[in-house]
Amino acid sequence: MIKKILFVTSEAHPLIKTGGLADVSGSLPKALSGLGVDVRLIMPNYQAIKTTEEIFYKSTVRVNHIDANILETRLPGTQVLVWLVDCPEFFDFPGNPYVDEQGNAWANSAGRFALFCRVAVEVAMNRSYLDWTPGIIHCNDWQSGLVPALLSLEASRPATVFTIHNMAYQGLFPKSTLTALNLPKPLWNPAGIEFNGMLSFIKGGLAYADRITTVSPTYAVEIQTADYGYGLEGLLSHRNDALTGILNGIDLGQWNPRTDPAISEHYDISTLNKKQLNKSALQKKLSLPVDINIPVFALISRLVEQKGIDLVVECLPGMLALPLQFVLLGRGDKEFEQQLSRFAKTHPDKMAITLGYDETLAHQLEAGADIFLMPSRFEPCGLNQLYSQRYGTVPIVRKTGGLADTVVDALPENLGNKTATGFVFNEATAGTLMEAIKRALLVYGQPEAWKQLQATGMQQDHSWHKSAKDYMALYEKLVPAGR
Repeated sequence: MIKKILFVTSEAHPLIKTGGLADVSGSLPKALSGLGVDVRLIMPNYQAIKTTEEIFYKSTVRVNHIDANILETRLPGTQVLVWLVDCPEFFDFPGNPYVDEQGNAWANSAGRFALFCRVAVEVAMNRSYLDWTPGIIHCNDWQSGLVPALLSLEASRPATVFTIHNMAYQGLFPKSTLTALNLPKPLWNPAGIEFNGMLSFIKGGLAYADRITTVSPTYAVEIQTADYGYGLEGLLSHRNDALTGILNGIDLGQWNPRTDPAISEHYDISTLNKKQLNKSALQKKLSLPVDINIPVFALISRLVEQKGIDLVVECLPGMLALPLQFVLLGRGDKEFEQQLSRFAKTHPDKMAITLGYDETLAHQLEAGADIFLMPSRFEPCGLNQLYSQRYGTVPIVRKTGGLADTVVDALPENLGNKTATGFVFNEATAGTLMEAIKRALLVYGQPEAWKQLQATGMQQDHSWHKSAKDYMALYEKLVPAGR
């Protein structure tokens, strides 16, 4: 019998994207569909959603005295159905899912996502006039955390999975929000959605879901500690038997140097020399001296401390004294943006930065750079180190979360047995990052060793097909429990 799975998410690429959650939500359902699963997405109908597919009205449901329409479309380029929760008074405003056009968090975030969760529950219980009953509800991050909590009060419900993409974002609101949202009183207790006297959306998922997953095996261990658990490490340790780490995959169709329409020259392992043409094109585009011999370092990131941008800024005087070029794409803390802009202005022949996000340029950086920096303080999974390996761009990463699970350090032994895929450093300090950069430059100066490092990375299987099979194994165990 075909499994029916309702995938609950606040964003999905290419409909709307602010980060890695959208990449997962746009790729995992597609991969599950390829394995014969009847998977359907549900997400809010934001004003900023962009789709090439038709949108149809399906039904109207009333939740907590509010009417919400359910519209149907498809994930562009797939047969995966998407149900959009349409409630103009909550979602029909410019901005992204979490902030307005000025970058301020929505004042009614709790109300927006509580309504979304309530509609998802109606769909899950087949009370939304869609004539479709899922066996499993797969929720993602705090925005969908109330779904497992609300479903726990239903007499006969589907099984629930809750995936943590980043523990740092928890959906915490004052206790008064409970009354304002008219949430069921039985959920308000220390074992439920209460957290230090506040309402915690994420705790609804962690406390009530049948299974909890997160996006890498190492991060699953890390979030059970005080350093990464944000006060919920005790609950996660208590639910250890229900917690699994499954690595994210990447969309091999979208990230493929052999076919990527964004890059100037296609290549693969057998034509790795053509990567140099992408480097020259990138240098030209960013007004850097065109020199195929000089190593180009790239960084694509939110410019925040979590991503280790402060370590990069601290390293820059030393880096820019070395024979290299540095290119950066990102947006974030204004102070980091200003510091980076000053360095780029005083070193125009060695550094180029683009503030903001540009999907096409991101692909060109992956194809044109030699080395990719990811010095994150924590990284639940990380995707750019996977894209980089796919493009023969060698990553430098800190040993944390999914970075620790996906990059094998280029130690002499690993280079010798051809298992190395990048450079790994342990401590979140500028000194250890600088050591890794210098190690990378040493190996870059050995063309055969460097080519082997690139080839090993390009041969790794980071496909969603592999990850989807791991989720399928998890779902198999769940179906009886949810009945």
